[in-house]
Amino acid sequence: MTFRIGLGFDAHEFEEGKPLYLGGILIKHHEGLKGHSDGDVLLHAITDALLSAIGEPDIGELFSDKDVRWKNASSEIFLKEALRRTREKGYSIVNLDCVLVLDSPKISPLKSAIVENLSKIMQVDKSCISIKGKTREGFCKEKGVVCYCVILLSHEG
Repeated sequence: MTFRIGLGFDAHEFEEGKPLYLGGILIKHHEGLKGHSDGDVLLHAITDALLSAIGEPDIGELFSDKDVRWKNASSEIFLKEALRRTREKGYSIVNLDCVLVLDSPKISPLKSAIVENLSKIMQVDKSCISIKGKTREGFCKEKGVVCYCVILLSHEG
């Protein structure tokens, strides 16, 4: 059995007048995330973690912010393409661990809905997904969200 690890990272500033999506879930919040697509930092970081683990181009290369096709697009499109490529190469997800760094909204009350949605999209058991929220504790005064994800893949061949 072969294992591969992928690291994903994304960050976006908040922007008034946009909806907030995290993990493919519409979150009630007074600001959304600035971005060419829907700005879902969690789905972007997971997508990059998958692509990294299988040696594919990153999300920016595959879904350029210069391409009008991806303007306001659901980030679920990006994740599903990364999942397709992952499965095409014969890899399965062992586990996913993500950290969202933000002061608001609080992740704890949203965690089960996000994990449930990710489990459905990624077709993995909820026990294989860990989502954590951490506050900035005064570090990095900019208003936005940072997300780090690590994914472990296995291959039977």
